[in-house]
Amino acid sequence: MSVALDLQPDAAVTARALLERTDWSATPLGPRATWSPALSIVVDTVLDSQIPKVLMWGPDHVMIYNDGYSEIAGSKHPAAFGGTVPTVWPEIWDWNRRILEAGFGGRSESYRDQPMRLFRNGSFCDVVFDLFYTPIRDVSGAVGGVLCTVIEHTEREAVRHDLRRSNDRFRAAVAAIHSTLWTNSAEGRMSGEQPGWSALTGQTEAEYEGFGWASAVHPDDADASIAAWNEAVATRSTFVFEHRVRVTSGEWRQFAIRAVPIIDEDGTLREWVGVHTDVTEERLAQEQLREHAGILERQIRHRERAEEQLRQLNETLEQRVVQAVEERQAAEAALNRAQRLETVGKLTGGVAHDFNNLLQVVSGNLQLLLKDIAGNERAETRVRNALAGVSRGAKLASQLLAFGRRQALEPKVVNVTRFVRGMDDMLRRAIGEGVEVETVFGGGLWNTFIDPTQIENALLNLAINARDAMDGQGKLTIELGNAHLDDDYARRHEVTAGQYVMLAVSDTGSGMSPEIIERVFEPFFTTKAEGKGSGLGLSMVYGFVKQSGGHVNIYSEVGQGTTIRLYLPRSTEREDQEIEVDTGPVSGGTETVLVVEDDEEVRATAVEMLTDLGYRVLKAVDAQSALNVVESGIPIDILFTDVVMPGKLKSPELARKAKERLPNLAVLFTSGYTENSIVHGGRLDAGVQLLSKPYTREALARKIRHVVANQAQLAVARKATLKGPSLSPAAAEAPATVAAPKSGGTGAGSPTAEAGTKGTVLLVEDDGLIRMNTADMLKDLGYVVVEAGRAEDALTAIQTVPFDALVTDVNLPGMSGTELADEAREVKPGVGVVFATGDRHVAGVVPGEDARVTILSKPYGMEDLDAAIARVLDCQRVPA
Repeated sequence: MSVALDLQPDAAVTARALLERTDWSATPLGPRATWSPALSIVVDTVLDSQIPKVLMWGPDHVMIYNDGYSEIAGSKHPAAFGGTVPTVWPEIWDWNRRILEAGFGGRSESYRDQPMRLFRNGSFCDVVFDLFYTPIRDVSGAVGGVLCTVIEHTEREAVRHDLRRSNDRFRAAVAAIHSTLWTNSAEGRMSGEQPGWSALTGQTEAEYEGFGWASAVHPDDADASIAAWNEAVATRSTFVFEHRVRVTSGEWRQFAIRAVPIIDEDGTLREWVGVHTDVTEERLAQEQLREHAGILERQIRHRERAEEQLRQLNETLEQRVVQAVEERQAAEAALNRAQRLETVGKLTGGVAHDFNNLLQVVSGNLQLLLKDIAGNERAETRVRNALAGVSRGAKLASQLLAFGRRQALEPKVVNVTRFVRGMDDMLRRAIGEGVEVETVFGGGLWNTFIDPTQIENALLNLAINARDAMDGQGKLTIELGNAHLDDDYARRHEVTAGQYVMLAVSDTGSGMSPEIIERVFEPFFTTKAEGKGSGLGLSMVYGFVKQSGGHVNIYSEVGQGTTIRLYLPRSTEREDQEIEVDTGPVSGGTETVLVVEDDEEVRATAVEMLTDLGYRVLKAVDAQSALNVVESGIPIDILFTDVVMPGKLKSPELARKAKERLPNLAVLFTSGYTENSIVHGGRLDAGVQLLSKPYTREALARKIRHVVANQAQLAVARKATLKGPSLSPAAAEAPATVAAPKSGGTGAGSPTAEAGTKGTVLLVEDDGLIRMNTADMLKDLGYVVVEAGRAEDALTAIQTVPFDALVTDVNLPGMSGTELADEAREVKPGVGVVFATGDRHVAGVVPGEDARVTILSKPYGMEDLDAAIARVLDCQRVPA
């Protein structure tokens, strides 16, 4: 296959240039913009490598290689770049076919000193390679290509061949002009007259015969000499050795030995010719020289090191003293600041807890009062004004918790560029027309893992502060970019080194002095006039960013304006979608709720609100009292408990013990300050349901119905699980999968409505046990089921799998069920939708308005499920 290149054929062109200029749309790989992340990453790795590498990708085996491999390709470069393996190397295609089959089968292979015959540089030539083949997997886990590392040894083998020929000629030309010349038989034994050896050692023929010569060798060297000699004889290689020999005077002398085999033209080894050379004085001189040289070298090295250290000490002594003092002062200041902020943070956390309890009492009673005065417009207005004051108080408490890093964050993967653009109108209304707003976005911005509500508040706070600093007239610049904080910066600023998304807010206002900058993040510190600010804005920003694992940096000069940079932790995950909030009418229930609250007034308010919603209410003043109620055997459906309470037994432990006694018990926590009992790393523990104080009657009603419905559906799923196979963790987290009906179907594994099936259902439920149970119901009813535990998997299924109905939970992580349904109906407008939820109302869904949409309340059974799907499918079958 030919590849379109935007360049003239040139053997010197780099592989990187070829990658950029190649028209990939003319190749099986398609345009680079459509390449998978795995292919893009491995291509960059190959091109950056200094070792010759070639990637053979896809079923057509398209070749992408680096500059090192271009030398292997020879005159076939650059035409081979982007070509296919059988086209570029037809002479070795049989070899490559077998290798690629193994590689795409997931097997790695390697070959050392592999001979080949290639056609390159205009002719066939014999080459020798080291070859290492590695399968490369795509994001799906399947093998997408095979990477080959090539090391050529052709020249080395040629040199070895020449050396062997040279050695053959040299062996017969050993110069032995010395009285220690000796010969041995082909088997390596000394025999016959050896005048040189006899003159050297005084041994007679009978004494040196065979291996008798070894008795003249020093006892410490004899065994090693015989072993080395036998190895040389066995391999027919030149014998080179040193040992001590007792000469005729009785003295031990050091000798260097060299012996070579004499081989006839037919390859027969005829004899060995060797010589002993006395090197005693030479070795002694060398040893003494080495010893003296070593001593001299060490002395010189020590002297140079001492001189260098002295020079550096003289040059940097004053600077290092100043630096050490500054570093110590900075460290002490940072420690003092951190301790001060930590102390204030603990104080604000406790204050916020008590404050939220007070607000809950006021808020709850005002909402109950609102029902009592219904129809009295003047009284209703006053109560609503009071409730607005409660909301402002709750915001103040939230700011205190943010500064103290003790709020329960709900972070999501956020695209900050889109987020800031979405706030444009809000920011302009907040700061007024007198301030010019400029936004600067860097290219290729990363996503960040952050609480969207808190970052929105932070940006709004920074913008309002900037407006006030400019007296409503000036320029506000919002800048976004990727940033890397290195180890040195991280060490000096108490932050983890790594990658961040930087959000900077700059103004042209009055600026701040160093003294003000030192205190600017302290709560209640403000430079604004009395009544113009609470002093909690920047402290909230600081606490929230720190709790999120980020960093805040401020730069300001008096009269020159201020820049505040927020470094938000980078996320490599896909952006989460915003979940739509249900705004429909609220409903109560008749279940029994155990309210656990140590504050008497808060407890009384919660009891009255729940009673007003129709619930039967029990109450307890602490966790131990609540456990006593549970163990008394009184039927309880819901445990509604404060998180922070006095006593040894804590709320999470109460919940665990209560669920051991009552497995179907629904648990809802509430608090104005969660400490660390159900919040870790600033985030709610998995599976925990929390209603933060102060809460409204509507929020309480919705949350109660949500936890009750989910617990009821879990109970149905557990009962079904006891009758069938258990759900493995892997199954609970598996991506979208297809299962045929258990009976009555003929299309096992086929996600289409074939003969004998009722149709295909796409089931989306994040709770693994509920999903498994519902899938079993659907298969028993005769449906083909496509399962998905996440919205992302469901979106893929929507694009790739034919289906007749969508059954989805409303409260999915990352994307709401209503948004998922909108996506499904864009792809397949006539598809039926069943919302399986604990809420009796779904935002945007009016019962009876669209026959293709219905609500299935949890808990549901097989008949309820079948009827709901039948309703939305029947309307599709009515003739137009």
